[in-house]
Amino acid sequence: MNICVFGSSSEQIDKIYLESAEHLGKKIAEKGYGLVFGAGKYGIMGASVRGAYGAGGHTIGVTPDFFIDMKVVYDKCSELIVTDTMRERKGIMEDKADAFVICAGGMGTFEEFFEVLTLKQLRRHSKPIVIYNVNGYYDSMLSMLDNAVKENFMTNACNRLYTVANTEEEVFDQIENYVPFSYDKYAFLKKDGEQNG
Repeated sequence: MNICVFGSSSEQIDKIYLESAEHLGKKIAEKGYGLVFGAGKYGIMGASVRGAYGAGGHTIGVTPDFFIDMKVVYDKCSELIVTDTMRERKGIMEDKADAFVICAGGMGTFEEFFEVLTLKQLRRHSKPIVIYNVNGYYDSMLSMLDNAVKENFMTNACNRLYTVANTEEEVFDQIENYVPFSYDKYAFLKKDGEQNG
């Protein structure tokens, strides 16, 4: 199994995020899983791959070519896949992964989370998505998602498409004991024999 870790590339974040990511990468390798990540050598990306590499794990980095020019790519990946665009990069990471762990991050991480969540909502995959909520980092985002349900912009079933882990143990428990949840975004069209579009 390959576990994709999404997370920040920043080195300016609290050490708790970097240390938890490095330990997560180490545990992924110790369990015999592969790590898929965005090939960066800084921030949570770098911490997770250092943990996996140090424990002898198989690591798959995926990067657009311009990050190589910027010299921000981790140079000890078991496999390094180079793409032309960020969009292509995400697609390969999604295809290579059997599960997703969303560590703390900024705009890029938010985008990655919402993309895999939307794809799952549309039944393009049925892989586990685990939000690793270190230090309560994602509490406000989770509240935003709850508010979207309250305001009828999404159904409460959407919140079953991902799980939230506050500890590393919970991350692996939720991945290893994952039961796919089938969600039909357009089920309401099929009620009472409706044949709308």
